[in-house]
Amino acid sequence: QEQLDASGGGLVQAGGSLTLSCEASVSIFNRNAGGWFRQAPGKEREFVAQISWNGLSRHIADFAKGRFTISRDVAEKSIYLHMNNLKPEDTAVYYCNTNPPQTIWGQGTQVTVYS
Repeated sequence: QEQLDASGGGLVQAGGSLTLSCEASVSIFNRNAGGWFRQAPGKEREFVAQISWNGLSRHIADFAKGRFTISRDVAEKSIYLHMNNLKPEDTAVYYCNTNPPQTIWGQGTQVTVYS
């Protein structure tokens, strides 16, 4: 199975934006929905967003609606999470995976939002 590592996190002021990236070695996102998940300190991992294999269907978690956008790039075999109007409560480690997720989770990327 494919191990997917997220990148692009960092430190950002509240109200700012970040774009996270996830690239696969094969076009697994053309066969499975791509998904973004996050885990904040003291909390369980939660779903953030997903995009279908054909890119025609998207679903965004309630807390992210109107602020986050998920996209895909078939040629680069990647999915992205565009985060706008970030809030301190968005601080978490963000992970990418298929949705439903594969058993193995790769390296997440830290997003820290400060006031």
